[in-house]
Amino acid sequence: MWISIDKNSDFSIYNLPFGIFSTSKSAKRVGVALGPWIIDMPKLADLGAFGGIDFDKSVFKQEFLNDFMATGKAVRVGVRQVLQQIFEDSCSPFKTYASDFLIPQKDAVLHLPVKVGDYTDFYSSEQHAFNVGAMFRDPQNALLPNWKHLPVAYHGRASSIYVSGTNFHRPKGQTCPDETQPPIFGPTKRLDIELEMATIIGTGNEIGDSISVDEAEDHVFGFVLFNDWSARDIQKWEYVPLGPFLAKNFFSSVSPWVVTPEALEPFRVPATEQAPEVLPYLNGQNRQNFDVTLEVYLLPKSENQNSEYLLCRSNFKNMYWTVAQQIAHHTVNGCNLNVGDMLASGTISGKDPDSFGSLLELTWGGKNPITFPDGSVRKFVEDYDTIIIRGFAQKGEIRVGFGEVKTTILPAK
Repeated sequence: MWISIDKNSDFSIYNLPFGIFSTSKSAKRVGVALGPWIIDMPKLADLGAFGGIDFDKSVFKQEFLNDFMATGKAVRVGVRQVLQQIFEDSCSPFKTYASDFLIPQKDAVLHLPVKVGDYTDFYSSEQHAFNVGAMFRDPQNALLPNWKHLPVAYHGRASSIYVSGTNFHRPKGQTCPDETQPPIFGPTKRLDIELEMATIIGTGNEIGDSISVDEAEDHVFGFVLFNDWSARDIQKWEYVPLGPFLAKNFFSSVSPWVVTPEALEPFRVPATEQAPEVLPYLNGQNRQNFDVTLEVYLLPKSENQNSEYLLCRSNFKNMYWTVAQQIAHHTVNGCNLNVGDMLASGTISGKDPDSFGSLLELTWGGKNPITFPDGSVRKFVEDYDTIIIRGFAQKGEIRVGFGEVKTTILPAK
């Protein structure tokens, strides 16, 4: 490598995630993160770097990744290989022009990477589903009868998905704290996080067609960190009989860099064995997850910007239903997925209490408050708290990270 990158950087040469950035001198465009730099893809393309790959290079000048994603897997893989060759070749002819196409990340603004057409939120972590069922129903029968037979999901609101660094006001709605009394209206008192990953669709399917579980990952462009903010008190009152509505649609936060399946290839691990056996359309030949460490930090409103407290540490591999199974089930009825659609995993919880991916679980419905070193106590997220989610995969010297998704809660309007 002819540029220096810290060994602990999320954005190693093994990663090369795609995103959208702008500077004071340039409009929104496609970039690739490499160490502390952003590779300005339109400028590198203008230098002829991708001349050996047949696709319209103007896709790098768009405000979203969608047009680039639509060029297909072969182009994505080819572009990534070219980038690795350029930076690993100390004699690369492009080295001379590095100052033209390498932009310091600190000088750039990152934007929502994709134009999200539709958004689906799954419920694919067994421990999370068990915890919620045990908390609100019967601990002896925590999982509903359908849970181990299909990937449960609901359709969410695409328009309220925003990139890291975008803050939002505490949502309002109806709650019913006393079931013997009529509901009341006001700001949620139980604002919660949900530690999730989201899959971004790069290649869709025609309506009426299905995507097989063994071909599903070919339709994936990449992955981002996802925080599916939830208003638990609003959710409790409204979810019967049709499920979440105002408790979920007010805001979701995503990380700006999209990590490709190629970057995560070294981190594949066997997924948990499923019992009972699933139906044939969900039973693939090679059932795998990805070993990605996920961490959630809380920066209390009373602290300075350096006092982050770890809330939980989980892992993307804690998924009972894999990404491939989610896609196969989503399309088995002929539903058409489109370029830019986002499929969130649902809260990812491990078996240890410190790996639970929501405050609902970490505090067990508010019954076990968390006390921080400064003496402050939290049951749920308070105004001016900042939540930070980070994710990374590590195997020897190979490190692939997602950066972070960071959001501060503002008071209700």
